[in-house]
Amino acid sequence: MLPREEYIEQAFFFRTALARTRENIPMQELLLGVREEVLATTNLPFAIDFMLDALRHTGQLADAMKKLGHYFTPFQTYVIAEAEDERRRFDIRVALLILEREAQYRADGCTRAGLFVYQFETLCRNRLRYDRGLGAAAEDPWYDADWKKWILHVRHQIGLVDFADLVTLRSEHYVTRKKQQRREDFTPPEPVLFGEKEGRIALANRQKDPLLLFAALQRQLGYPKVPLPERPDEVSQQLPRLIRLVEQLNRRVKMLEEESREGAVDLKKLERDILGE
Repeated sequence: MLPREEYIEQAFFFRTALARTRENIPMQELLLGVREEVLATTNLPFAIDFMLDALRHTGQLADAMKKLGHYFTPFQTYVIAEAEDERRRFDIRVALLILEREAQYRADGCTRAGLFVYQFETLCRNRLRYDRGLGAAAEDPWYDADWKKWILHVRHQIGLVDFADLVTLRSEHYVTRKKQQRREDFTPPEPVLFGEKEGRIALANRQKDPLLLFAALQRQLGYPKVPLPERPDEVSQQLPRLIRLVEQLNRRVKMLEEESREGAVDLKKLERDILGE
């Protein structure tokens, strides 16, 4: 785990990078600017220098973050790698916002349960790969051995067992219910990872959409909210289409005017116009 000031600066870094990415500032120029703004007494300026060198050679930030495993967590690296993968439809702006909120949550004093639920919801909402995502989460130094083992167990059970059941079975609420039912001492076979309230909320959301469970944990226990994927601006997408349509109509009107003057139609020109060539 890093000192609190490192996470504060990381949150500032991701927040500033997001704002300047929206202004279409090139990544290399962006990093140069942020490097002068972050706190010099932290290790973030050195990390940015390393990312700048990697960006000049490979054009990928994730490669540099992977080599800085002592500073950036594997899950942070995974999120950026997914955003840089051209085969994936995962916006870099959403990735930066996700990492900003995670870093801020760590700076504010996160719990293991809250951090894992945030990371798991990130995978769900953005349709990222559970196998690699959960594998990266399990390598986070914030989780102890029991948590690492359980996260890898969840990775193998996703799609087979309801996530709410997985949480319930490792909660204090499950132990309490078992003791009440048997009226005797009950020792859980595995270590308890979630508290009484998490177990009650998970039990109430069995066989429901996992997003409802995440929302309930956020309302009741203050778990961090995962940013939603940005919806495409339909107006900005429709305007270029209308412009192209008007241009095609103008060309066809001109062709008809030429036809009326010359009394003949150029079939080849008409075919090119229809095909948009």
